[in-house]
Amino acid sequence: MMATARTMAAATTASCVLLKRPISSHFKNVCFGNNSNKRQVLSCSRRLFSCKAIYNPGDLRIKEEGQPETLDYRVFFLDNSGKRVSPWHDIPLHFGDGVFNFVVEIPRESSQKMEVATDEQFTPIKQDTKKGKLRYYPYNINWNYGLLPQTWEDPSSANSEVEEAFGDNDPVDVVEIGEKRRKIGEILKVKPLAALAMIDEGELDWKIVAISLDDPRASLVHDVDDVEKHFPGTLTAIRNWFRDYKVPDGKPANKFGLGNKPTNKDYALKIIAETNESWAKLVKRSIPAGELSLV
Repeated sequence: MMATARTMAAATTASCVLLKRPISSHFKNVCFGNNSNKRQVLSCSRRLFSCKAIYNPGDLRIKEEGQPETLDYRVFFLDNSGKRVSPWHDIPLHFGDGVFNFVVEIPRESSQKMEVATDEQFTPIKQDTKKGKLRYYPYNINWNYGLLPQTWEDPSSANSEVEEAFGDNDPVDVVEIGEKRRKIGEILKVKPLAALAMIDEGELDWKIVAISLDDPRASLVHDVDDVEKHFPGTLTAIRNWFRDYKVPDGKPANKFGLGNKPTNKDYALKIIAETNESWAKLVKRSIPAGELSLV
């Protein structure tokens, strides 16, 4: 995703703190506060950033405005009181025990290029545009696709492990390989299995490969090798799809770092943690937000 954005002057919807803890390879305990609408992160096993008061995904609903496949179409997220919240900033990244919240932007077997509008207040989901026209993939995407909330790929930071590529200024993307076609705005609990280091026109655009916990085969897959065993050919298909989807428009194929191969789960967790910390710096305004909305 290549969205740009403008900074909103209004205050963020949550009071935020950076929790510094000893680093370990997995994330652990997430506890809940007394307010049923809010989730409170009390402890974690790695340096995690979260907010003192953020919304429990189960208490949110979506509201569509405008007609699908029009420039005005938006999918907003609302809390129980009807207040708009941001799917990027207000939904917690961490669910606990290596499980994360994932926001669906594009259901599998569809071609509309939907994405969180990082330049609009409350960051609703919209269809991407180019030169004033709605964007479509040249063919359907074969997996559910979306973002990890509370992550950000920093465009000012070069990744020494991936050709010194800079972040693409967006939340981290997720490719969910479960069998069910999901809905725009649906929030799933997923476990990461692998990551692909896509380089799109020189920008690093991580693809986290994950599976929803409610998928029938979720209990069978725990790491990259399990994906190859139980979903044979899927990792290659994902890489090839994202490598080639711009070619029909006359653009060069995208590249991949890290030897053109998917990483294991632990590396994917490292990427999630790093981009979560980058998001923390962004919302604390330790890094200039540019045109990004922080509301």
